[in-house]
Amino acid sequence: MARLLALDYGKVRTGIAVTDELQIIAFGLTTVVTKELIVFLKDYTKKEKVEMFIVGEPKQMNNEVSESEALIVPFLKQLEKTFPEIPIQRVDERFTSKMAFQTMIDGGLSKKQRKNKALVDEISATIILQGYLYNK
Repeated sequence: MARLLALDYGKVRTGIAVTDELQIIAFGLTTVVTKELIVFLKDYTKKEKVEMFIVGEPKQMNNEVSESEALIVPFLKQLEKTFPEIPIQRVDERFTSKMAFQTMIDGGLSKKQRKNKALVDEISATIILQGYLYNK
């Protein structure tokens, strides 16, 4: 089996999470400057086999697509063009940032550590991936 890789895509930075090769455990990998994301993914997929990309889908409370989806669509096209052999699955990402922040509080992180937006993005990607694993 290969890894699943989840992305919490953002305008400035993107949180990344992956599974183990058996696709049992999701864990945060890193946060990457979004401009460098495709380069990072090319490098990562040369070292590790990735079966699928799981990309967060921002939705509003009424289930309509969020405004930030307009930023994600061009990226998805680029991702599909760059990695035509790796399928892309979208997962509702509502509340992941709030859940990530609460996870940081529950984990005992200090206020200073909780202000680390990169860590919030990485944890959000992990929550997206855990949600996918739970529902597959």
